[in-house]
Amino acid sequence: MSLYDAIMGSPLASQEEDGQKVGPIAGIPMLGLDALSSAAYGPEAALTVLLLLGSLGLSYIVPLTLTIIVLLAIVYFSYRQTIFAYPSGGGSYTVAKENLALSFGLLAAASLMLDYVLNVAVGIAAGIGALVSMLPVLHPYILAMCLCILGIITLVNLRGIRESGTAFMFPTYLFVGSLGAVIAMGLFKTVMSHGHPVAVDVPP
Repeated sequence: MSLYDAIMGSPLASQEEDGQKVGPIAGIPMLGLDALSSAAYGPEAALTVLLLLGSLGLSYIVPLTLTIIVLLAIVYFSYRQTIFAYPSGGGSYTVAKENLALSFGLLAAASLMLDYVLNVAVGIAAGIGALVSMLPVLHPYILAMCLCILGIITLVNLRGIRESGTAFMFPTYLFVGSLGAVIAMGLFKTVMSHGHPVAVDVPP
């Protein structure tokens, strides 16, 4: 086996395509990371902007959260309809092209490409930002760490569908479990303190 094949994976023939299919356990980390990762940095980014408005900004949190939930519900039901209408697979490009026109399919494909590029860029920046906030000594290496993570993600994805799904399973489910634990702990402390939890660092 050559060094190239060891890094990128062995070439696959067209008839081996069925062997690359993944189930829901590996499919969620592979296809749902863009939505899941938004839960990691989205609320913080929204609060960072709204807190500049003081108490007025806080009044916008609930309406904005409800708007995002409604948007996610629309996306959820749209995906369900697409799955039933295109059981053999149909992304935004296929659906837009067959129901509207080729130009709309190309527009959808271009939008998705921009979305994925921006999602990866913001996700990596937010993750490294959180790491640096915990370990400020790493601040001079922010760009190098971002590029390193981008390189790792690129290599994993270039190896193929099954490999990327398997590689992202552990960090994805660790994140989901950690987020669930944080929510559960917050609810528990809120209930135990009768709706008035004590801040970790009490403000002066």
